[in-house]
Amino acid sequence: MGRGRAKAKQTKVARDLKYRTHETDFGALASELHKESNSPEDQVDPEVLEKWADYTGPSRD
Repeated sequence: MGRGRAKAKQTKVARDLKYRTHETDFGALASELHKESNSPEDQVDPEVLEKWADYTGPSRD
């Protein structure tokens, strides 16, 4: 018992998501997706690149 309030909340959220119009800034999204990465964790060590350069991985047939 006691599921009525939770179900009503889920229904309210679902209706809100279905019928509310969302303003999407596609320019900001595109710039975020296409930006160049300058963070140190995205940089790969050249020694690691050389070590794995000839690895092709398992074939997926």
